[in-house]
Amino acid sequence: MSNKKSNCVAFIFARGGSKGVPGKNIKMLGGMPLIAHSIKMAQSCPFIDQVIVSTDDHNISTVAKKYGAEVPFIRPAELADDHSSEYDAWKHGINEYKNIYQKEIDVFISLPATSPLRNREDIKNCYDEYLKSDADMVITVKEASRSPYFNMVKIDNNGWAGLVNLAPDGKRYIRRQDVPAVYDMTTVAYVSGPDYILNSDSIFDGRIKSVLVPEERALDIDTMFDFKVAECLINSN
Repeated sequence: MSNKKSNCVAFIFARGGSKGVPGKNIKMLGGMPLIAHSIKMAQSCPFIDQVIVSTDDHNISTVAKKYGAEVPFIRPAELADDHSSEYDAWKHGINEYKNIYQKEIDVFISLPATSPLRNREDIKNCYDEYLKSDADMVITVKEASRSPYFNMVKIDNNGWAGLVNLAPDGKRYIRRQDVPAVYDMTTVAYVSGPDYILNSDSIFDGRIKSVLVPEERALDIDTMFDFKVAECLINSN
């Protein structure tokens, strides 16, 4: 059993400059702004002590506060443009939290606003996996619909198509049932410790565990099509 502590802060990183869906993070979905789904789900988890929103956008800040999240700082513009690394925003959020609240974060959880269909069990499973394991970070995955060993191709400079990956011995797989299992990474939840994030350059620099979530809860909203799919799923429930 890990000796990791359990004081836990959930962060929701939501910038204002969405290109695929303008105003995405505060666009109404199922009767409330998109970001509110993540805020309310975090608030429903008894193991989460605080819910912090990191944003560069004052409209997002206003909405986040309305739904009970804390917005103790505004993210700098250079950490919120199209070329910014969200991992750098994570580091900024951790450091700002420490400076403002004068206390340490023991468990860091990121709950992106773009995954409104997650449930409390998904977050709890990630939290529990982090506490019980020696992982530096726990991510969420879903079963992939395509495989780089079987039906995903890359195009070379001459326009020829070929499989992304071959078998370890260089052969091609003939049957889908024989290919190695692969998964799509989702944005349902990320759980880690602040020291790991501050001292690494990316998620996969350390030991990573994963939690499998079903496809219907793993939707990541990036386009209007995704938004319409989310609306249909919410309305059907």
